[in-house]
Amino acid sequence: MREYVKLMKTLFNNYLNTFRGLSTEVWWLALITLINRAGTMVIPFLSLYLTEDLKFTLANVGTIMMCFGLGSVAGSWLGGKLTDTIGYYKVMLRSLMLTGVLFITLQFLTTFYTLCLGIFLVMLVADMFRPAMFVALSAYSKPENKTRSVTLIRLAINLGFSAGPAVGGLIITTLGYGGLFWVDGITCILATLVLFIVLNPKTSKISDDIVVANPESAYKDKAFIIFLMAMFLFGVIFLQYFSTMPIYYREAHLLSELEIGLLLGANGFIIFLLEMPLIKWLEHSGLSEVKLMIIGAVLTSLSFIILNITSWSGILILGMFFMTIGEMIAFPFSNAFAMQRAKKGNQGEYMALYSIAFSMAHIFGHKSGFQMVNNWGFNITWYTITLIGGFCVFLLLILKSQLKTKYR
Repeated sequence: MREYVKLMKTLFNNYLNTFRGLSTEVWWLALITLINRAGTMVIPFLSLYLTEDLKFTLANVGTIMMCFGLGSVAGSWLGGKLTDTIGYYKVMLRSLMLTGVLFITLQFLTTFYTLCLGIFLVMLVADMFRPAMFVALSAYSKPENKTRSVTLIRLAINLGFSAGPAVGGLIITTLGYGGLFWVDGITCILATLVLFIVLNPKTSKISDDIVVANPESAYKDKAFIIFLMAMFLFGVIFLQYFSTMPIYYREAHLLSELEIGLLLGANGFIIFLLEMPLIKWLEHSGLSEVKLMIIGAVLTSLSFIILNITSWSGILILGMFFMTIGEMIAFPFSNAFAMQRAKKGNQGEYMALYSIAFSMAHIFGHKSGFQMVNNWGFNITWYTITLIGGFCVFLLLILKSQLKTKYR
């Protein structure tokens, strides 16, 4: 028993050590991101609110959700432009405050056209935060800690998305949808206050001050464009786990809502438990960021193809495991690659395009996945998704060649 306690203590200390060395500013940024992500709890309930409370048709809801995606793309682009013009701190501060006000206002919009405009504006303002946050993260992190800093932010986002829907469901039950909009808005405003107090340029410490005399345009960076195309494809296949996959669990394997929830929840639990130690280990593995992205994309693609091997439901656990490990590798190192690449040009522009790649995946990924399942069935859909993953890997191999990087 004593040996077991000693082993557990050693493992726990090793886990805590993976978080050491990150700057105080990165920890504050993670807290602000956690508050912000948990605060956007209205988003998972948006389709329910539109159909049940406002009685919109599914066609109308689809159009409104398209405005959601378009607002996200426009916001990421605008956030990048403003970050390069007025700086990341001002963009984050104004984005959070205005998002809070807009969330509160959103509950008073009840017609189709006002909601289309309202949702577009909310996402336009809210997603201005993302490229600014990435540039801030780069500034507050030492070069050797950037990937782990990204991983900490991902943990904050995952915790926020996990806690948000649970709290949101409780708020709807007790206060209704109106209360949800109020709490969403207030949490964004609280995040603004935390940002103003702890990350004010007068008090915060910059760890990696990047000044580019003659910045290059991200649009002229061929290697970065190839990288963005690969990340768009990766986003399309990854998002199937949150759109078509739950339907597959239900229809093909007859899982209950509880079983589906546990399977999807395992993704967040594994990330929380293993991502930071895994990233720290991989950082010292000698493998390049592009090589690690290829490994992540291969694992995620395999998580789909193996579903066609057998009808045994246990394969779903293996598929989820492959996808989760692939996600844990691909996202932090792709983000770190984008931040490193941004050092040669307009940082806001680079990080905006990185965000837009995933926003575009949201616009096309969900709809195309549902369309394939509807027209071809699950088996052919998984083969097609795996093929898309193959194209992603192919583009990353081209990127590897383009950069003329030596891999081990």
